Amino acid sequence: MSSTAAIQKGRRGSRVKLGGSILALMVLENGRQVRGRLSQLSVNGGLVSIEQPLDEGIRVTILFHLGITSIRCRVHMLFPMWATQGCLQPFRFLELPEASRAGLNRELENLVRAGASQEEEAE
Repeated sequence: MSSTAAIQKGRRGSRVKLGGSILALMVLENGRQVRGRLSQLSVNGGLVSIEQPLDEGIRVTILFHLGITSIRCRVHMLFPMWATQGCLQPFRFLELPEASRAGLNRELENLVRAGASQEEEAE
């Protein structure tokens, strides 16, 4: 088991509600790009708002900036949910490098300290 998988299974983190304030770009394996806005985020994954859902189970590369941290990582797309405008689609990080995980965790903690809405993430 990789160290990333061990961290994901043994640790609960804060899930921060971003309300679409962070832009994200998803690059599919065929090179197609899909733009979205992050609705929620944690060190394990998040929820992205997009116009049309992506197929459940596909793997894409997601890129976004949060504070001074830039994330470029492969993610596994989960089952989408239709929303008022477009859909909300959850995703889980795959092999997020430890340096990126630490930077993301630091930025999420900064948001929580600044008063961002959060909830405890289940395992």
